[in-house]
Amino acid sequence: MTWHERIIQFYNNIKLPVLPPGVESLLPFSDEMVAATFNAFYHKFYNDTKTRRLIIGINPGRFGGGVTGVPFTDPIRLACDCGIANPFPLRQELSSVFMYQMIRAFGGPEAFYRQFYITSYSPVGFTKAGKNLNYYDDKDLAADIEPFAVSCLNKQLEWEANRDTAFCLGDGKNFQFLTKLNAKHGFFKSIIPLPHPRFIMQYKLKQKEVYIDRYLQAFCS
Repeated sequence: MTWHERIIQFYNNIKLPVLPPGVESLLPFSDEMVAATFNAFYHKFYNDTKTRRLIIGINPGRFGGGVTGVPFTDPIRLACDCGIANPFPLRQELSSVFMYQMIRAFGGPEAFYRQFYITSYSPVGFTKAGKNLNYYDDKDLAADIEPFAVSCLNKQLEWEANRDTAFCLGDGKNFQFLTKLNAKHGFFKSIIPLPHPRFIMQYKLKQKEVYIDRYLQAFCS
């Protein structure tokens, strides 16, 4: 099976654990428009069996992957950078802006996605009181989804994934949680932490080019 086929199968069969009271899941793939654009993206960039390295984020947000289904890819980047027309409101997401500036510097989406696959500790996003919720910001949620996170990573590692080195987007709590899981389950020989794109865009915007170079150096090492 190709990456494209495996990815579609994986997301179509996700089964979430019971979530804590007040926490809602962000799983847009049941929507026909999301399913169509999601399928188009992965067919375009992942219709092969190449070995790829994993980049692991936190969990999808409401305005990027929570809209398009594609990690760190808002509707604008999906259309303008990836060449995939979509019906979603053209609202940008900060993390997506940084990621695609970095991807352009790498050589563009085709070159980048040929070598890397972006996923998350939880491939499903979460909201609470209508706002994005990172899994590690709710103790009960973090505990409830750990077996789910382990299962999801194991399934994705079956897809010709390079298990030598992975990259973690988020050099704080996400890296701590992922490192803990890796120590238990031996997913990778090493995990390299990188500052999260949203942190860069929100707090280090003037140094954005420095962080793009940092990403490229890590990815090209």
